[in-house]
Amino acid sequence: MSTVVLEVRSLADSLADAAATMEGEGAEQEARIAFATPELLWEVLTAERWALLKAVAGAGPVSVEQAAARTGRNLGTVRADVDALAQAGILERVAGEGVEFPYDTVRVEFLLRAA
Repeated sequence: MSTVVLEVRSLADSLADAAATMEGEGAEQEARIAFATPELLWEVLTAERWALLKAVAGAGPVSVEQAAARTGRNLGTVRADVDALAQAGILERVAGEGVEFPYDTVRVEFLLRAA
């Protein structure tokens, strides 16, 4: 099973983990996509985009038109959402075939701490 973890963490922490993994100190089992703040995470991962991910999960490569049909949404809006999710690294573009959500599982991680 392929899992992606969407998390909130600093760039410094993400780079330190990547360096440790490259040096063999950590064996990364899951893909990780980090956001600097919870607000940025929710700006990228809106309710409509979450529904889009659910609609294309496990479908293999799909065209933007197919993604719009699966969600029952406007093509232009879905195209903008696909662009945002691809830019964030959550969706992958497949040459000549559209986009793909290459994970079986998504886990979202962040902490809310008292001030």
